[in-house]
Amino acid sequence: MFKYTLDNKRYHTLNYFFRNKFKGKVFKVALNAGFSCPNFKNKQGCIFCKHGSGNNLENISLEEQFELVKKPLDKKWPKAKYIAYLQANSNTYAPLLVLKEKYERVLKIDNVIGLDIATRSDCLTEEILDYLEELNKRTFLIVELGLQSSFDKTLELINRGHDKDNFIWAVQELKKRGIFVGVHIINGLPFEDKEMMVETVKFLNELKIDAIKIHMLYIPKETKIAEMYQNKEFDLLTKEEYIDIVCTQLEYLDSKVVVMRITGDPIKDDYLAPKWLEKKFCVLNDIDKEMKKRDIYQGDKVNP
Repeated sequence: MFKYTLDNKRYHTLNYFFRNKFKGKVFKVALNAGFSCPNFKNKQGCIFCKHGSGNNLENISLEEQFELVKKPLDKKWPKAKYIAYLQANSNTYAPLLVLKEKYERVLKIDNVIGLDIATRSDCLTEEILDYLEELNKRTFLIVELGLQSSFDKTLELINRGHDKDNFIWAVQELKKRGIFVGVHIINGLPFEDKEMMVETVKFLNELKIDAIKIHMLYIPKETKIAEMYQNKEFDLLTKEEYIDIVCTQLEYLDSKVVVMRITGDPIKDDYLAPKWLEKKFCVLNDIDKEMKKRDIYQGDKVNP
């Protein structure tokens, strides 16, 4: 069995990581703290972004949101612990006093043992980084950075609003402070081939990241990328192509990197394609089958 799994997977699962670190069941609870994103204001957002990321519960208090998500989990896992996940948009895009007020509030909720902050590399300042360093000494802290691609020409095409160098700076500053860093990437972005997508994983290995989320590009309605797709400017990956790319990426991904996500969760009525993404567990099972068929494990190409 692969070292970093409890689920008979061939990659480093989040379940294994949490159970090994906290010696019990741990869930992430996704929250909307009402933050925005600099890319909405300056450049109308990334071309695949419609309403921002995360849930639409920003009009409900953080405490109420937490209870809504936690309640059904309590029935099955009454002794579980929780990590508050500030998911929606860019959760360091505000004055430091605002950040402190929201972060400290969620950390006071019963059974919350950590904080996961989703943000962007261009939404970190020295002042914020220093506060995160102090926070990291008091609780388990994850900072998730959206990258999507390691190629500047792709970042410009998707209107990302920052470049590769800015991302490198952010990761280095977080790692220097001992903070656990997760990174989001997207497979199937326009005009990228398999080699480029694998290269993004190799690039992240060099930065010594701690965790990764791998997404498949999907096409939300009423977005710039929807126009491009409908105009047949690029092709989406098939399920078979996506599985092939993910399996190869995992071979090149350091085995110590936690795989927090390996496919996407589009809102069924709010996107155009690819429809095969709606069968999430089929995609996950097919990745498992393909890795077994190839007899490969995460890190085979990089770990001795």
